[in-house]
Amino acid sequence: MALTLEIVTPEARVYADTIDTVVIPTTTGEIGILSGHIPLLTQIEHGELRVTKNGVTTLLAVSGGFAQVEGDRVSVLAEHAITEEKIDEHAVEAALKRAEAELKAAKDFDPQQYEHLQNLVRYSGAQLAVKRRRR
Repeated sequence: MALTLEIVTPEARVYADTIDTVVIPTTTGEIGILSGHIPLLTQIEHGELRVTKNGVTTLLAVSGGFAQVEGDRVSVLAEHAITEEKIDEHAVEAALKRAEAELKAAKDFDPQQYEHLQNLVRYSGAQLAVKRRRR
């Protein structure tokens, strides 16, 4: 049997398809989901999400959020998610450098602003890792 995977962010539906397997980065490590998986709700960590369909693996960068498995349906609600082919490596590198510079120059940052910049750095790193993985 196949799984139905849907990945949604606050901005858009990033991915929706019937797949064979998905590997999700969680706060406690990667988990692989196959058809027939037990019900699950888990927190997503910044990282690489791998989708396999008909022997072809698609990579996505994800950041924060939750994944829920019910029956043969996997729902990923992420703060950010992007497919490998949509990642603009140069734009991500520039954003990463800006965020890192702001963090280094930080003196009296609001804790939320500091956390936002840290999350931006982590998500940028995840995007670069996904984009550069197949080189």
